[in-house]
Amino acid sequence: MLLTVSGPPGSGKSTTAAGLAEAFGYEHISGGDIFRALAEERGLSPVEFNELAEEDDQIDRDLDRRLYDIAAERDDVVLESRLAGWLAGDHADFRIWLDAPLSVRAARIADREEKSVETAREETDRREASEAKRYMAYYDIPIDDLSIYDLVLNTARWGPEPVLDTLVSAVESYDADADEGKYPVTGVRYEF
Repeated sequence: MLLTVSGPPGSGKSTTAAGLAEAFGYEHISGGDIFRALAEERGLSPVEFNELAEEDDQIDRDLDRRLYDIAAERDDVVLESRLAGWLAGDHADFRIWLDAPLSVRAARIADREEKSVETAREETDRREASEAKRYMAYYDIPIDDLSIYDLVLNTARWGPEPVLDTLVSAVESYDADADEGKYPVTGVRYEF
C-alpha cells in the first residue's frame, strides 16, 4: 500500500508517519526532512526558505516532483508532506490529514525547535500563508480542501500513541475490494 500523511506544521505528521511506517514495515519518506535539509544547506530557516521559494518556484517544484514520482512508482511507503495526499493523487491507497489548533501546534514547534511559543506561532502563520499561496499558484491545489482525505484527525485530542493506534486500526481494517468511496483527486496541474 501507499499511505500519505499530510497536515500543517506541528500537527504530528513526522511522528505519526514514522510510527505507521514501523507498524507496517514500510519505508518512511518525509518531504519536510528533505525541505529542512535543503534550507540548512543554504543556511536558512524553514520560514526563510519558504519565503525564498516564493521567488524561486523551482525549490518547491523539485521537491514536489520527487514526491510525485515516488507515489507513482512505489508501494509499501508512507509518504509524508503537506501536499502528499494531493501529489500522490489516485496512486495513494489511504490519504490521512492530521491537524491541531494553532496554539497547540505552535507549542509543539516551540518545544521541538527551542524557541518561544509566540515566535513559533508567528513563523507558522507566515509559513502556512506562504505555502498556501504557492500551492494554489503552482498546481491549483486549495490546501484547505480536505475532501480528498480518507481520514482527518485532530491530534490535539489524543497523545501520539492513541493517534497511531487509531490510524493503524483504520488502515488494517481497510478493504480495497469493499471500497466505495475513494475521492478522486482532480483539477491539479502537475507541472514540475
